[in-house]
Amino acid sequence: MAGLSIGETAQRTGLSADTLRYYEKIGLLPRVARDPGGRRRYDERDLSRLRFIQRAQRCNFSLKEIGQLLKLRSAADASRPQVQRLTERKLAEVKAQMADLDHLQRELELLLNLCHGSEEGCPIIEGLES
Repeated sequence: MAGLSIGETAQRTGLSADTLRYYEKIGLLPRVARDPGGRRRYDERDLSRLRFIQRAQRCNFSLKEIGQLLKLRSAADASRPQVQRLTERKLAEVKAQMADLDHLQRELELLLNLCHGSEEGCPIIEGLES
């Protein structure tokens, strides 16, 4: 039987063997083919699906959302509105996170500036306490 072992697949994808088994367990990967000894053998479809999962993760989709995308992937034309809504929600989440991070950055810069300008006490600790 051809195909890549779990170790070879892990090396090619940068995912751990545990992650590959987990993806199969939760259904992100369909049951992977096994050789006569019961060892997993990954084919090109499995690798394509893993690359899809990794790209979706880089777009900040959760594993649950990736599962939804994978289901919608097979009927891309018909599911386009659903994919669009899911992506719009993800974009809104990312924008909110960026706003939170921007606020956090300004707050930390303020605390550091107070610290640099102070000769007594610790404005950072005092700022966190108030």
